[in-house]
Amino acid sequence: MKRVNGAALIAEAAEGLVSIKVGKQTFGVPVLKVQDVITQTTINRVPLAPPEVAGSLNLRGRIVTAIDMRRRLKMAARDEDDRYMCVIVEHGGELYALLVDDVGDVLWLSSADYEGGPATLSPHWRSVCSGLYRLDHELLLVLDIAQVLTLTGGANMAA
Repeated sequence: MKRVNGAALIAEAAEGLVSIKVGKQTFGVPVLKVQDVITQTTINRVPLAPPEVAGSLNLRGRIVTAIDMRRRLKMAARDEDDRYMCVIVEHGGELYALLVDDVGDVLWLSSADYEGGPATLSPHWRSVCSGLYRLDHELLLVLDIAQVLTLTGGANMAA
């Protein structure tokens, strides 16, 4: 890591990830894909949408498709009283809101510490994660946003 005027600069071979929690698992969303993070907001249901699509929301005049990450990852549903946050990501010129349980910090991790997905990871999770980083007390699975937005039944939200 280089230092300029006593301040540490981010190494060129570092990846920036916004850490999020879905259930008890920590995931990372590439920071360059994240446009915004907002608190819980009104979501309008969309008739006949795939089960992973929670609905749509209005973000400063733009209609944004909301993806329930618990459903997308085949986890237990969130209780109606539980709070959630929306991580707004951009893909293919469109905005999507990933509904997550919590949002943490932006982590700058060395690319040298990046590992491919382990064979023990479920095939479904492996299909939406590009790899992982081993943190002090947990694994951070890196989400592949393009794959997250490829929904079941061949429907592709990003098309």
